[in-house]
Parts: sequence; C-alpha cells; structure tokens
Amino acid sequence: MSGCGCKTKDNKDVNIICRCEDITLEEIRAYIYDKGITDLEQLRRLLRVGMGPCQGRTCTPLIVREIAAATKEPVSDVPLTTFRPPTTPVKLGVLAGGDDND
Repeated sequence: MSGCGCKTKDNKDVNIICRCEDITLEEIRAYIYDKGITDLEQLRRLLRVGMGPCQGRTCTPLIVREIAAATKEPVSDVPLTTFRPPTTPVKLGVLAGGDDND
C-alpha cells in the first residue's frame, strides 16, 4: 500500500485509509487488533469510515482487506455493510397531490 506522504507530529509515516473522515490505517488496525473489532459495520459506526461523501468507495475495500488479513478469512467472506440510500422513493402521484394515482 502506498503512503500519502503524511507525517505525524513525531515524524512517523501515516497511511490515510478514509480520506473523507481522515482515518489512518494505524487507527483501523488498533480497533481490529487491540479491541478485537472485526465487523465492518461496527468499525463504520465507531470510526465513521465509509460515511463521508464517497460513501466508502475508496476505504471500504481497504478495510475489508485488513479485516480479512486479521481474521485469516478470504476477502469474499467478510460481510459488507448494507447500502442505505439517502432518500426514500416517492411516487409521482403523491407529489401531484392525488391519492388515486398509484
């Protein structure tokens, strides 16, 4: 994995995994290995990874790979999060104001 060239205050290299929420690989590994959290949904709720403007297009595959490495499972066996669209579909008849236009 290539680094972003970012450094901490003590001049250590930092790999930012989730650019939207500014979450580093080291933070993700701390949750996986130190706290034992190997569920993508739980990591998402704790760190907000995958909840930024890109909705996880960049970070989710990287995090799934880290979880797979930690659990020694194939990447295809790591459960993904549920996609929830930001809006609810509305029928045009509801917008037009009629109840008979289903």
